[in-house]
Amino acid sequence: MSSNAPRKPVRDLRFFLTVPHACSYLEDREATTLFLDPQESPVPGVYDSLSLLGFRRSGRHLYRPHCDGCNACRSVRIPVDKFTPNRTQRKLQQRNQDVTVTLKPARFEPAHYALYAAYVGQRHADGDMYPPSEEQYRTFLTLNESYAQLMEMHCGDALVAVAAFDQLEHGLSAIYTFFAAEPAYERRSLGTFAILKLIELAQKKQLPHLYLGYWIEECRKMRYKQTFSPLEVLDGRHWRQLILQ
Repeated sequence: MSSNAPRKPVRDLRFFLTVPHACSYLEDREATTLFLDPQESPVPGVYDSLSLLGFRRSGRHLYRPHCDGCNACRSVRIPVDKFTPNRTQRKLQQRNQDVTVTLKPARFEPAHYALYAAYVGQRHADGDMYPPSEEQYRTFLTLNESYAQLMEMHCGDALVAVAAFDQLEHGLSAIYTFFAAEPAYERRSLGTFAILKLIELAQKKQLPHLYLGYWIEECRKMRYKQTFSPLEVLDGRHWRQLILQ
């Protein structure tokens, strides 16, 4: 079990709660979100400390769930030096040996948006991200901060995946990944492969963790996260290894 105390003192900050709204992950439930004051810029010192307490970034906003009577959303991270790919993940690494990876700042590029729009239309047409728009994309995934980056993946000349992530003092934080969802790319499992490449990058940078955001045991769409082992979960102010029953 590891402590969750921020390494640097954090000055007084203001937070706001949203009004209850429909939960995006569990049916027939309401959710409430705790946001850092939008006037506060997500500067590294504040961001590093709050991420240890389960906060995530979306655009310029830092937030975490704060739902009355529900603790289903749990922050999870991979201790990258302890990670060993399973058989399926090793096969994916071999299957995607022809994929080239490039790191870029989190800036808007038309090719990225075109892939994102196609991905949302194919995978999330029933969600609150549909229909996609350039303004939505820019607000969500572009940020003029040195820690905000994109991992771009090509197969030959084709752009097949983009993973948005942040580099923190104590790890990388996976923000969002979108990829080519056509049947021709299905066997490549590009979403899982992107996580494997982020783990590899964290190891190269000698950063201890890859943060995967929130995991909900009851949510089918999030079960892929528990295939990465070992996985640590935030329990109050401490991180401990997740043990599934």
